[in-house]
Order: sequence, then C-alpha cells, then structure tokens
Amino acid sequence: MTPETDDISTAAAGADRPTIRTVGVDGLLVSFGARLSEPANRAALAFRDAVEAAGWDGVAESSTSLVSTYLRFDPVHADHETLRAALADLLAARDWYAAPLPEGRRFWRIPTVYGGDHGPLLDEAAAAAGLAPEAAIESLSTSRVRVQTIGFAPGQPYLGELDQAWDIPRQKSLTARVPEGALTVAIRQMVLFSVSTPTGWRHVGQTALRLFRPDADTPFVLRPGDEVLFDAVTPEELDNMRQAGPDGGATFETIR
Repeated sequence: MTPETDDISTAAAGADRPTIRTVGVDGLLVSFGARLSEPANRAALAFRDAVEAAGWDGVAESSTSLVSTYLRFDPVHADHETLRAALADLLAARDWYAAPLPEGRRFWRIPTVYGGDHGPLLDEAAAAAGLAPEAAIESLSTSRVRVQTIGFAPGQPYLGELDQAWDIPRQKSLTARVPEGALTVAIRQMVLFSVSTPTGWRHVGQTALRLFRPDADTPFVLRPGDEVLFDAVTPEELDNMRQAGPDGGATFETIR
C-alpha cells in the first residue's frame, strides 16, 4: 500500500489509499479516505494504536478523526521528514483498512427514552428514513454502533454507521437547544450530546449519561473504538437511573 504525500487531489477523488499531509510546523495527518466509511474509520483507529505502540521519539500526542490519524510532535526532537518516512514505512506494513480494531475497547449499553418529549423529532426522522415511529425505535435501539470519533464538544461521540435507511440529511434550520444527553441522528450517524447546545441533528431520544466529567481522572467517558447499544427504556426507568448517579444506568464490558 503506497501512501500519497501531500496529494490533495487523490484524497478528494476518494481513492482508497492513505495520504500523508503536513499540518503546520509540528503536525502530520494520515487520511484513509475522503469520506466516512467503516474501513476508513477502522484504519484510522488501528493505525493510531500502532503509532502509539511504536513510541517514536518526539511524538507528543496522537488522535483520530472520522477517517484520519493526527500526530503532533516536538520540533526540537523530531522533524517532518523523519516522521513522514516512519509513517510511510508503517503504512506499508499491512492493509490498514482490514486491520483488527485496537484492544481494550468497551461495549456500552446506554438506557434511552425514544420519542415524545424526550425525542421530539423522532417522528420526523422516522418519516425521512421511510419508517414508522415504532420501526424507527426498533432500528435505532438494536443497532450496535461504534464511537467513530470524539469532537465538537468535550467528550462528545459520533457513532455509526447506521442502516442505509438512516442516510437522512440534517435539518434545514437549527433546533434552538437540545439537552445534555440528547441522542440525535443524521447521515447514518448518531451524536450523543455532552453539553446543551443548538444543533441541526434530529433529536430522537434522551439518555441520563454524563459524558464529560472535568473533575474525574478520565474526563471523557466514551473513547473512539468503543461500541454502544442505546437500549429503549421508559421515562420512569430513566428518571430512576438519573437519580442513581452520572452513569444514568449505563454499563459496559470489555470487548475480547
């Protein structure tokens, strides 16, 4: 697998080979696709894990987006040319699009109330997906999705991919505000909101999980690569779970 170097046209054309780009004076970005796909997200997660395991001198941090792995380095101890060569060698070592996902990921079950006051745009989202509301709840609550990346707000996950029926657009106008813990849907993805904010994503359900805990040793609850099932519960069940603490009834087990 030969990477392209600073080849914007290759990425824009959607070629299924990685590209390496320079990002400022202290960064490099390895992209595995021009748009979201399961293989590209898998590659970004697996490649970042391999970069961390390599422990290259001068690399200060790494992270992933939906389809890319980012490295920030200390220019005093490393340089673009050296790290670019190391990245190219690592990319050539295997087919990252078919690589196993990193170990240590977790499978979460997050209680969720769908529709009504807790998901006021469920009916609208279901209609856009060509589903009856009951079928939409069944689809969403039984879809095991991956945390593809964390972004927009602290600890906020983008999850997917959903069934093709959920390739629905965002709203044309913003919802003035969704609450913390709101579950939203669009473009075959879910977003679980870590803060209360305006959004163009359709609010279909509500959880009681606090995703961002700034005073905790691990402020972000979910991590890229984790998998999630948003189990349907009643409003009364969710209220009881909310009183029990910040997990809001959510549980997890390590994926083996």
